[in-house]
Amino acid sequence: MMDEDFAQGTSLLHHIDSRIKIVVAFFLVGIIAVTDNFTVIALALAVSLVLLTVARLPVTLVAKRLVAANSFIFFLWLTLPLTYGGELVYQTSLFSISHEGIILSALITLKTNTIVLTIIALLATSTIASLGHALEGLRLPGRLCFLLLFSYRYIFVIHQEYLRLSRAAKMRCFQPATNIHTYKTVAYLFGMTLVKSYNRGARIHQAMLLRGFNGHLIPLTSHRMNRNDIVFLFMGLTASAALVFLHFT
Repeated sequence: MMDEDFAQGTSLLHHIDSRIKIVVAFFLVGIIAVTDNFTVIALALAVSLVLLTVARLPVTLVAKRLVAANSFIFFLWLTLPLTYGGELVYQTSLFSISHEGIILSALITLKTNTIVLTIIALLATSTIASLGHALEGLRLPGRLCFLLLFSYRYIFVIHQEYLRLSRAAKMRCFQPATNIHTYKTVAYLFGMTLVKSYNRGARIHQAMLLRGFNGHLIPLTSHRMNRNDIVFLFMGLTASAALVFLHFT
C-alpha cells in the first residue's frame, strides 16, 4: 500500500474535516494556478508555510517531495531561458538567455512549490479513504469516489500480479530483446495482467454484493463539523478571497 506518512499526526490540521480541507485547497490551488503576480504567489507561499507549521510535518519528508517536484522544473530552467524570446541578458555564439525566459521559469518554480506545499499541508494530512468519503460528502458523483477508493486499494494488487507474472517469465529464461518473441511475450504479459485484473474485479464485486453492498460505502469513522472546522473554513476562504483581490488589483 502507498505510504501515508503525512496522515499520521495529531496536529490541528489532522483533525480538521477532510471536506473542509478539500474546499480550502481547491480555492487556494486555483488562484495560485491562474495568477502570474509574484506578490500573490509569495503571499500564497507564506500561507502554505504557515499551514505546514500548523501541521507539524517532518521537514525531511517534505523536502523529499519538493526535490521530486523540482526535478522536473530543473529541465524548464535548461530550456525556457534559452528558447523563450524577449530581451537578452546574456548572449554568446552558441546560445542566448532571455530575461522573459528567466522570469517565466521563476514563476513556474514558485507556483509549483507553493501548490505542492499547499496540497501536502491540506490533503496529505488526510488518508486516501477519508478523502474519498469526503468527496462523496461534497456530493461528487459516487462512481468517481468509488474509482478513487478502489484504484487506491487495488492498483497495488494489480502491480503485484504483474510482478508475479514477470518473475514467472524470467524463471522460464525469458530475456528481453528487440525481436518478435519479446514483443509477443510482453503483449501476453500485459494481456494476462488485464485478464487477471478483470477476473479479480468481478470476484470483488460478487463478494461485495454478498455482503449487502447497496452502492454506498460506509466510512469506518464519522466526523461532524465543529467550531474548529468552521473557523478554519472561514480563514481559508478569507485568505483565498484576499489573494483573488490582489490578483485583480
